[in-house]
Formats: sequence, structure tokens, C-alpha cells
Amino acid sequence: MKKRNLAFIDLETTGLDPERHEIIEMGVIIARQIPQDGAGNKLEVIEEFDLRVKPEHLETSDPESLKINGYNEMDWVFAIDLSNAMEKLAEKTEGAILVAQNVAFDWLFLEKAFVKTGIKNKMDFHRLDLLSMAYAKLYQDERAQRFSLRALCEYFDIKNEKAHTALADIRAEFEIYKRLID
Repeated sequence: MKKRNLAFIDLETTGLDPERHEIIEMGVIIARQIPQDGAGNKLEVIEEFDLRVKPEHLETSDPESLKINGYNEMDWVFAIDLSNAMEKLAEKTEGAILVAQNVAFDWLFLEKAFVKTGIKNKMDFHRLDLLSMAYAKLYQDERAQRFSLRALCEYFDIKNEKAHTALADIRAEFEIYKRLID
């Protein structure tokens, strides 16, 4: 695991149910792990990208989710279809370990999208969950009562001015990860 790249991925979706709702945005940071003597690892960003995905079934969307994510048709005019997005994601994340805030949520949507498109998932089978890492590391700290992305940003004094956009959220998650392993 220590020699694999880390793929920090945040998804924005049209709702919370991967059986009914769709991915509409992916924020991704690919980072190389660089061992340091006696101090864990250092991360080197290899690539960062944002993919807007054209929804196919807006009629099944949760209006509240679309509002939270800031979805509007004009910003998605040049969005790509899900197959192209998953193809690019599979290519860029080959062999990498998925890291996400509440990794189970993102993984369920990713798994469903890989199956739907027939694109082979090339990521390593290991996954790291920031929520679990933060809970374990900060459990004894009275200041840490919640472990949502917003709460962890507040705890670590990380600015996330465009919350609920995939790229802004994944940048915040990347900073949280670095602080958790420090």
C-alpha cells in the first residue's frame, strides 16, 4: 500500500441513492506517497482535475441535492457523458488507493457507474476513509464532536469557500488527510 498512489475523490450527485441518483461531478487529486525517515509520508500532487458529468435522468433527482450542489444547466453545457468520465477516471487512477470523506458513499456511486458503463475499475481494492481516520485520531479531543467535512474543516481551520463542489471539497479533504497523518 505504501508504494501506491492515492486517489482522493469527491463526488457530487443528484441524490443519496446510487440506485436512483447519478454522479454529476468528480473532483480528483492523484498524489504520490513519498516516505520520510521517521515521519510517515509526504504527498506530492501528480494531477488534479474536475469532471462535470451530464446527468441522464434529472427527473429522478432530489431537488434539495441539486440545490446543495449548485447544479444548473448552464454550468453543465460542456459536461461529458458518464462513460467518458469513468474512462478518464479509470485511466488516471490505475493502481491507486481511493481516499474519500465517507468513502462508502463515494464508492457505492463509483461502483455503480463502473458497472453501468462497463468500464473496468483499475484502482487498488484498498480504500481509506477520512471520517474513520478522524474519528480514531480525534476521539479524545473534546473540540471534535462531529466528523463531517464541514466540521473537520472548522476543526483544522481549513477554508472551503465553495463547499459542495467536487474540486473544492477534494482539496479540503486532501488538507485534512495531511493533517491527520502529520
